[in-house]
Amino acid sequence: MLHKFLGFDPTLTLLTFVVTAGVLWLIQPVAYRFGLLDHPAGRKDHAEPTPVTGGLAIFVGCAVVFLWGRSSSHALHSFLAAASLLVATGIYDDLYDLRWYWRILIQTVASLLMIYWGGVRVEQIGPVFGLGEFSLGWLSVPFTVFATIGVINAMNMIDGADGLCGLLGLAALVMLSAAAIYAGNEVLAGRLSVLCGALAGFLIWNMRLPWRPRAKVFLGNAGSALLGLVIAWVSFRLTQNKGHPVNPVLALWLLPVPVMDCLVLIVRRLQEGRSPFSAGRDHIHHIMQDAGFGPTRVALWLTGFSLLCGLLVGQAMRMDIPNPLLLAAFAALCGGWYLLTSKRERAVAFFRRLRHAPPPALAKDAVREID
Repeated sequence: MLHKFLGFDPTLTLLTFVVTAGVLWLIQPVAYRFGLLDHPAGRKDHAEPTPVTGGLAIFVGCAVVFLWGRSSSHALHSFLAAASLLVATGIYDDLYDLRWYWRILIQTVASLLMIYWGGVRVEQIGPVFGLGEFSLGWLSVPFTVFATIGVINAMNMIDGADGLCGLLGLAALVMLSAAAIYAGNEVLAGRLSVLCGALAGFLIWNMRLPWRPRAKVFLGNAGSALLGLVIAWVSFRLTQNKGHPVNPVLALWLLPVPVMDCLVLIVRRLQEGRSPFSAGRDHIHHIMQDAGFGPTRVALWLTGFSLLCGLLVGQAMRMDIPNPLLLAAFAALCGGWYLLTSKRERAVAFFRRLRHAPPPALAKDAVREID
């Protein structure tokens, strides 16, 4: 039965996949009619105006299946309310370019809905530092709001190549599902079935394929914000569940690329006297594209790296590797990326060697890579 949500349910995944993909197909004319499009300009490298309706379709797909399945809880209702707020704001932002401080305000309100209505918050972080029980106390609310806003904006920043944000998000949700099943949290695993299906339904329109050289739809600001909220909500539900606990360190390693990229760019832009929310071609996917990677290869390489990180850290936890060491390893990863990208040409050269590409002077005569 749909309403039981017993474990990761392939039926729910397929159903949400079909609903989301169908909604995307149906609303494409609406996007063109009302100008809900991302136009090629400046640092954007897509060739044609493209609908930014991915977030709306993912939300509709999830909401339809949740409501049809008659799933009911304060946590789920708060999630749907917060998601509605972010999707509506994202659509407005895609249409009229909302100022960054209004986005942060709305994200804060969405976080507070999740905390006070749904009871979803970060209360214990002791395992991260190997301290056992360590309650945040009154810091629980500001820490949860800060973490939620951080994940939302990390996903927004990484959304710069076809398929990249969606694949990284799907990889994180699949690994969170595996962690939920391993911990015996079947209810959360069932709801993740729905979320994974919706994201997969979006990706068939967003990925570049041999018969389709460009994305037909983008996530948009609504989609990246929704995906960030989803990952934060699931991570908090999973790591703060006393009956089926999962260590918070694991959640950090399931989304290494967006978090690392976001943290390093915030530090660097502040050092340069720029706003952390300013646009620029200084993200990891831009550097990889400068090194000769096409958008599809960028998405696949970085998703593979995320999956590898999640697998290795999961196994390290099973081997009882101390959590502070795993946290220190993540800090070292961020520090290494900061040092590597302190000179852009060095980072480009690193990825060029990784790809075994010829130097730029010879690359002009090479066969153009299609992806």
